[in-house]
Amino acid sequence: MEVFSQLVQNVFIPCMARVYQRMERPVIKNIPEVLRVEIGRTEIAESIKPGMRIAISCGSRGVANIALVIRELVNICKERGAKPFIFPAMGSHGGATAVGQLETLTSLGVTEEYCGCPVISSMETVNPCKTKSGIPIFIDKSAWHADGIIVVGRIKAHTAFRGQYESGLMKMIAIGLGKRDSAEACHVTGFRLMHKIIPEVACTTLQLNHILFGIGLIENSYDETCIIKALTPAEIPCEEPGLLERSKQLMARIYLTETDLLIVDRIGKNISGDGADPNITGNFCCPYASGGLKAQRRVVLDLTDETQGNAMGVGMYDATTRRLFQKIDFNKTYTNPIISTAINMARIPIIMDSDHDAIAVCLKTSTEIDIQNPRIIRISDSLHIGEIYVSEAHLEEVRCHPKMEIIGGPQPFPFDENGNLW
Repeated sequence: MEVFSQLVQNVFIPCMARVYQRMERPVIKNIPEVLRVEIGRTEIAESIKPGMRIAISCGSRGVANIALVIRELVNICKERGAKPFIFPAMGSHGGATAVGQLETLTSLGVTEEYCGCPVISSMETVNPCKTKSGIPIFIDKSAWHADGIIVVGRIKAHTAFRGQYESGLMKMIAIGLGKRDSAEACHVTGFRLMHKIIPEVACTTLQLNHILFGIGLIENSYDETCIIKALTPAEIPCEEPGLLERSKQLMARIYLTETDLLIVDRIGKNISGDGADPNITGNFCCPYASGGLKAQRRVVLDLTDETQGNAMGVGMYDATTRRLFQKIDFNKTYTNPIISTAINMARIPIIMDSDHDAIAVCLKTSTEIDIQNPRIIRISDSLHIGEIYVSEAHLEEVRCHPKMEIIGGPQPFPFDENGNLW
């Protein structure tokens, strides 16, 4: 046994109770039907004309029902006599390579076989103009040479800045459509001015009259599609701020506001651009956004399979496991933080041999806590917090909260003979 592992063997780890969090849950039951109603608006439907070659964007996030939405868009375009194709619109994600971005779409279920049209992945862009302040505009070359573009994106709070537009259609237009080139151009000042750069770049791009319309998606607290809005190019900058506000109202949250240790089972790019959404976990990469859970220590135990080794966000944790470390694809992990300038996102925390030791080292190094009754919260990932685990020290808070209910335990952590939870 390593010396550092011996140091944490006697750390007390309390029993955990399973807790249900009651959150607002509007949901769309028939996504194709709602999408067709939205696109059926005259000003939207008439933008799709017979014979048009139409590029449909698809990002890298684990957006709920994204493959279904894209497939239905393809079907609608075909029914109106158009010739659609799909292209990755994801800045520097997928390792900023054509193959990597195609693999990312495949992991989301967005394939030629499922959607019924070609998927064209390339990092080539065109540079048709600049904004008034001189920021170059880039657009995927294949999409630019199409007869029109349909932009698809989830509208939600960003993980690194606040503004009228955060994650959504405007950001997809400003950065996603232009691949790595747009990502570099828009991140030149880091995140400090991103709230100004996104609308400037997006509005300039919209004036090129190449975007037919946008499909904005909003999810409830349980990672379910609850709002779909089709917006004309003129409506996108006007309507998105209101949709962003509604998204924030529906956003999942941990009702307990403060803890000693947050345990996150898995992070990944399919969960959030930061691996886990700091609007929930509280570990923001820069000072231009805030909120979420206050925790003295945070530990992450593993990567999702879908992230394909991209450990972006691991640097925001105090400890991790050797299991996670051995899964890291540094080519994929380093590309985004280098381009976005947020290199702290890819730093390596303390690596411990097991889940037990990673949790224990965080408790041992926490200061001014009750070591015999520490406050701990455990989540599977930041997308799924309808059920969480809390230590016995939090149970009185849970009992007093009108939207929380104890549904199991408390029970000891189910560590195996190697000190792991799986």
